[in-house]
Amino acid sequence: MEGSRKKEGSSKVLRHFPLAPRLQRYFVSRKTAKDARWHKLKRKPDEKEMCHPADGDAWKDFDRHWPDFAADPRNLRLGLAIDGFNPFGNMSTSYSMWPVFIVPYNLPPWCCMEESNFMMALLIPGPESPGKHFDVFLQPLVEDLLELWAGVYTKDVFTGQWFYLRVAVLWCIHDYPALGCSNLNYRKMEWLKLILTLGFGKDLSHGSGTM
Repeated sequence: MEGSRKKEGSSKVLRHFPLAPRLQRYFVSRKTAKDARWHKLKRKPDEKEMCHPADGDAWKDFDRHWPDFAADPRNLRLGLAIDGFNPFGNMSTSYSMWPVFIVPYNLPPWCCMEESNFMMALLIPGPESPGKHFDVFLQPLVEDLLELWAGVYTKDVFTGQWFYLRVAVLWCIHDYPALGCSNLNYRKMEWLKLILTLGFGKDLSHGSGTM
């Protein structure tokens, strides 16, 4: 019909959960503040066994590239996990949502992979995969990471002192569909250029991807 308008769907609402306040909470408790140092102060390296990510070559290579970051054991190393899932558990519908999780690797091995220590950073809404717009949805998280790379003023109750907490993403964890989505716009993603400039994207001699 002439003059009729095509019905538009509702706008997507991205759920963003700021990282800095939650990462700072590690240092409000003496126990978790102590655990955040475990990788450097309590870990017993063994050349024949890999019991913690800090035993890996990628972690050591990062320390060599960024000695100022490595000098303070409180600075946090993170993993970034992205995956899509069907929230309804119904295979007959293609609806999918995409949560983005942060995994802290400073903690002891019996803690760092506990589900209770995972932090949801973003919840990208459906009904379909974000596809080539993945970088748009990731922008708030990237801004968080850039702020944390520079450092946020934090009180450490373990020592009673204030310090600048810094954070770096060492690994990304995803399946092939998520890899395809996150790389579709690789060459024109301004946020990736920013991360590369600051060193998050520095290729590691012992890593298969970028940090």
